[in-house]
Amino acid sequence: MIRHVVAWKLAAEDEEGKVAAAAAIQAALAPLPGIIPEIKSFSIGPNVAYVDTNWDICLVADYDDLDGLETYQVHPEHLAAVEIIEPLVSMRANVDFEL
Repeated sequence: MIRHVVAWKLAAEDEEGKVAAAAAIQAALAPLPGIIPEIKSFSIGPNVAYVDTNWDICLVADYDDLDGLETYQVHPEHLAAVEIIEPLVSMRANVDFEL
């Protein structure tokens, strides 16, 4: 099993902008588990603690294997979500590891 973890720093600098951006990212990604069967588990949410040092929003998703992760990465619905997300973020960190 592969765990896919992505964290984003949002481009917005004000709290209202960050809340709106995080909501837009969640809305773009939340439907994907119902569309892409390779996603075995999926969690996404905005940071709720240590806002001065933590990243702003994080996604954690699991896949059976690297092939499942790759299928997700190139799926048209995921690529459409990426188009929504990219303008909203200033930085992205990603780690994929085996469970």
